[in-house]
This record gives sequence, C-alpha cells and structure tokens, in this order.
Amino acid sequence: MEQVSLKIGERLKEIRNTRQLTLDDVAELTGVSKPMLGQIERGQSSPTINILWKISTGLKIPLSFFCKQEEAEYTVAGLEGENVITEENGGVRAYPLFPFDPMRNVEVFYIEFDAGVRHESLPHVVGVEEYVFMVHGTLKMLIGRNEVTLQEKQSIRFGADISHAYHNVSDKACAAYNVIFYPIN
Repeated sequence: MEQVSLKIGERLKEIRNTRQLTLDDVAELTGVSKPMLGQIERGQSSPTINILWKISTGLKIPLSFFCKQEEAEYTVAGLEGENVITEENGGVRAYPLFPFDPMRNVEVFYIEFDAGVRHESLPHVVGVEEYVFMVHGTLKMLIGRNEVTLQEKQSIRFGADISHAYHNVSDKACAAYNVIFYPIN
C-alpha cells in the first residue's frame, strides 16, 4: 500500500505544480485540509476514496489520474493487489484497470462489494457518466432520489454529477465493472 500512497502523492504534487497551486489553493478548491494534502504528497497518508474524489472533483481531474501508469501498444489489465483502492474498512475494493487517459476521456474499474456493505459516492464533475456492469450478485443503487436494483448480468448508465450510492443487499459479495466517461473539454 505504501507504493500506492507514494504514487498518489507524486501525482498530486505534479498536478499542483503544473497548475502553480499552493497547498492552501488546493485545500480551498477541494475541501481537504492543508495538513492532509501535505501528508498525501509526502506519501505519509493513504487517502480514502472519498478524499480522492474530493481532490479529483476540486481539481477537475479523474480519480484514476492518481493511479496512471505508462502505456504500451496494448494493455492487458488485471486485479493487481498493489493498486487496489479500499473504502468502508476494506469492504469495497476498487481495482483501476484502465486509469484515465485524456485521449480517451474514460477510466475503468473492477469493484468488489462485501456482503451488506454500503458506499456513498460524491457527485462527479458536470457531464460525467457512469456505467455499471454487474458481474455477479445484487447491488442496490441510489442515484439522486431514484432507487435501482441491479442483478447479475444487468447494467446501468447514469449522469454521475449527482450523489449516488451502492449497497450490496445480499449476504454474499458482489462485483461490477465501473466505466466512467468524462466530458471532452
């Protein structure tokens, strides 16, 4: 996990320096405290998904920017343990399969939800769309005020610039692919 924390910190510092922002500027844009941002940059703190969403939303960059790796002519993606992002005390595990690429404006995750776990996601930037493809299990979603239950092999597309939540309502783990499309700037 230390390697992921260092990579996240390096990426945060890279975007901050590229945009000539101070830690105070980033704290104001994201709502994340200056000390926390400093700890993340130094690799001393491993941020939660919600903290990363606050940072990515405030800076208007995709979450997977923090996990981006060099690309070859083609890429085979797998569930590599060192890149996993955990939330809800490890009950939600998001594996970045294809981190954000500005040429494609998309990122792809494989997400596992333990039995009974619930995860709330902050709204994304205006125009962002999410696609969720259920691999196995049952997932109840709250999108704004609408409740939708996805069964195995079902999918949903929605505007992700509103609050949305994921809840595994079964007594078994479930898994889904999550594709996030960003508007072309």
